[in-house]
Amino acid sequence: MSSKLIKSVSVVGAMTLVSRMTGLIRDVIFANILGDKAAADIFFVAFRIPNFFRRISGEGAFSAAFVPVFTDYRLNNTESDTNRFLQILIGRFGLILLVVSALGVIFAHGLVAVLAAGFVDQPEKFNLAVQATRITFPYVFFISFVAMAGGMLNTCGRFAVPAATPILLNICLIFAALVLVPMVNDSPIALSFGVLAAGLIQLLFQLPFLKKEKLTIKPRIIKRAGDEIGVAGVKRVFRLTLPAIFGVSVAQLNMIVNMVLASYLVTGSISWLYYSDRLMEFPVGVFGIALGTVLLPDLSRKHAMRAAIDFSKTLDWGLRWICLVCVPASAGLIVLAKPMVATIYYHGDFTANGVDMTAASLVAYSIGLTAIVMVKVLAPGFYARENTKTPVRIAMISMAINIVFCLLLITSLKHVGLALATTISAICNAAMLHVVLRREKVLMAEPGWPMFLLKVLSGSSIMAAALWWFMGDGGAWLEISIWSRALKLSLLLLLGAAVYFGSLFLMGIKPRNLWLAKDTNQ
Repeated sequence: MSSKLIKSVSVVGAMTLVSRMTGLIRDVIFANILGDKAAADIFFVAFRIPNFFRRISGEGAFSAAFVPVFTDYRLNNTESDTNRFLQILIGRFGLILLVVSALGVIFAHGLVAVLAAGFVDQPEKFNLAVQATRITFPYVFFISFVAMAGGMLNTCGRFAVPAATPILLNICLIFAALVLVPMVNDSPIALSFGVLAAGLIQLLFQLPFLKKEKLTIKPRIIKRAGDEIGVAGVKRVFRLTLPAIFGVSVAQLNMIVNMVLASYLVTGSISWLYYSDRLMEFPVGVFGIALGTVLLPDLSRKHAMRAAIDFSKTLDWGLRWICLVCVPASAGLIVLAKPMVATIYYHGDFTANGVDMTAASLVAYSIGLTAIVMVKVLAPGFYARENTKTPVRIAMISMAINIVFCLLLITSLKHVGLALATTISAICNAAMLHVVLRREKVLMAEPGWPMFLLKVLSGSSIMAAALWWFMGDGGAWLEISIWSRALKLSLLLLLGAAVYFGSLFLMGIKPRNLWLAKDTNQ
């Protein structure tokens, strides 16, 4: 079973890596065209608002509720009942999304006033943000169905297609930046049309693969005779979705809080947080999302089969891999924050001050990298068992912690304080999820954890020291050419990987030590 999981994680990780690379190219183009000025702040607000609702209605809470129920239907119900369940769910979910999208367009003025309150006193900036939000908001409708289709394909073991789909968003935005922006006076408007087009294209891309799995279901809303079992599943999904809204979206809610507060700071603050978050999200996406995506259907299957021991071992296995990958990634991002920001963003309209400000918030975000990824693995431990109430309680506490620390730190640390508050909140979130899973005996630690952690921390420290020694003065990175920066950074990344994995090998950590035993129920 371990080989299958590792293969699936590798497939999703590889596709996500390509997605993140195209996203990186997209952000480099954004930094070149928009820089860290008002136009960038406007677009990032317009893009963040529908992205937040997308997390709630589609990719986040809904998927967490849908995948366990769909897995249960595929294992324990007839194909006819499963199809009825999907027909009604798609119809009713689509109706809700239409209403949400329409309301978002109608009340875009109010949304921007609340979520970017600092723009209100700047009429030109505010009105342009409202226009851009009205264009991007229908993206919620399309991308939520993309997430649902992805959940279906993941449950069927087809991980590559859903993981590759976000690449299309990046391609559309790159096209909009290079082709539409020069043709339109307001660059945020041009990019917003790119977002809207991307939603439709991503949905159309997945339809042929759904057809291969015989999952192109005709939606309907009205209940018919014989629909009782299907309707019961729909009710389960919506019942689980409501609390999962907070449980899955706490990171996004924290980012919204940060955006609101950052809108009161100097121009560029929203952009600095966005660019640093994108860099920190690179390892989160490539590994964390890949691991969480694969584990949810696998854990759901184990729960449906009542394989409690295998359930616990799979969670423990996931946590070990997180420590192995994310602890050194966090250390690397902290040490190489300024070189990375300078290499990727310092050209065009992006300023030297923007490099310093973005690097500072990247350090603050990176401290919480391991905790953020742990949440993506620990939360499925609840969702797979159809328990969405516990994560929501923990998420609400974490969000309160974020708000408190935002207010405490923003005065002295400005935008860096907002990033640090997000980190503190993520650490608290992961810690509470872990404690509850251990207390409920859902997660039981396998032998060898203390020594494993000691070796990972030692290897990461040795790697960080080597990177710091060979990196040189951070300010000097701004004085060399972009190609010299790219070559030097690439060599440092290769050095860091070699030092870290070499250290682990010498300390006795071998690939076989991270293999998961075969399921006892197979």
